[in-house]
Amino acid sequence: MTTHVTPPRPAARITSAAQALEVADALAARFAAGASDRDRDRHLPRAELAELFASGLGAITVPREWGGPALPNRVLAAVIVRLSAADGSIGQVPQNHFYALEVLRVNGSPAQQARLYGEVLAGVHFGNALAEFSSPAAHQRYTRLERGAAGWQVVGQKFYATGALFAGRVPTAALGEDGKERLVFLPADAPGLRITDDWSGFGQRTTGSGSVAFDQVPADKQDIVPFQSAFERPTPVGPLAQLLHAAIDQGIGRAAWQEMLAFVRQHARPWIDSGVERASDDPLTLDRIGKLTARLQAGDALLEEAGDAVDIAQQRTEAATVAEASIAVARARAWTTEVSLEAGNLLFELAGSRATLAEHNFDRHWRNARTHTLHDPVRWKYPAIGNYVLNGVLPPRRGTL
Repeated sequence: MTTHVTPPRPAARITSAAQALEVADALAARFAAGASDRDRDRHLPRAELAELFASGLGAITVPREWGGPALPNRVLAAVIVRLSAADGSIGQVPQNHFYALEVLRVNGSPAQQARLYGEVLAGVHFGNALAEFSSPAAHQRYTRLERGAAGWQVVGQKFYATGALFAGRVPTAALGEDGKERLVFLPADAPGLRITDDWSGFGQRTTGSGSVAFDQVPADKQDIVPFQSAFERPTPVGPLAQLLHAAIDQGIGRAAWQEMLAFVRQHARPWIDSGVERASDDPLTLDRIGKLTARLQAGDALLEEAGDAVDIAQQRTEAATVAEASIAVARARAWTTEVSLEAGNLLFELAGSRATLAEHNFDRHWRNARTHTLHDPVRWKYPAIGNYVLNGVLPPRRGTL
């Protein structure tokens, strides 16, 4: 029997880019107010995420043929930047939701798309269960989809399941009997599915990135979507995933930059060895702030360029357009990785020892950046860019480039 998931409350409908950005700004203003306390006390943002998905933002990439607005990817990236600047953990949670929607777009059947997109339009949040601790490499997984007495079932264990604690469905990567992975859109309340809040990272503390256990979890065949084939042929799945990761880092960097500006403006005191009375008059301080500001603005431009390249790859999917999208996204991802860490460091440098006071909790920005930028190895992105530009070698097709 085909499963259906009902959202906790009906979602609003977003129909334009301007509306999406307006809603994102309004949510970001509310989320920012409690971000430091949530991080300090590790208070999970259940209410905030319910509000996020009830706002309609979770459906902005749903294709028009299924009732969605299919907004451009530069708009999607801008939404994630805004949410991540307000709260880096909240900004990260929708990444896997939109990733699953892209897999559904490129590999789902029309019946699966109609049903699952319909749930998303109604406000259902998709989490994820992809990564595993037991495998020697990120691309090797052992969770499997097998035939049980009553039909298909999922057996295995996952970790780094960001957002699964809050979701209505948990898209799960599982090996089929043919050795190829499927993405199984399991209801979060399916019998035998156990989500454990055991994430203990020192950054991104409230993403709910814990573990998920599958004890013969029943899987409806209509919830099973091909997954591995999305990387066996050119598709924009990998570039879309990395575009969102780049946007998360950009948002975290902007949060640190905003905190830094507010602190330097507020705290007028003699600046050691500078010969000026206020930090805001120190030419060295102005130089550092000016450079970081320019680098952040460059990150915005790279994200827009990368979003446009992903749009082209979605509209005209072939090896050349997907490769160009991958490289454009890699440029943005490598850049925002470095800038988010730089922004966190500069906040400490200019705020001095007071930045370490618990009342400020400024360190959360650096912790968030350092944790999230470890998601995949940025050191491989520059060689891929160089090899493409110099030698015309297409980048590998995977979700980490």
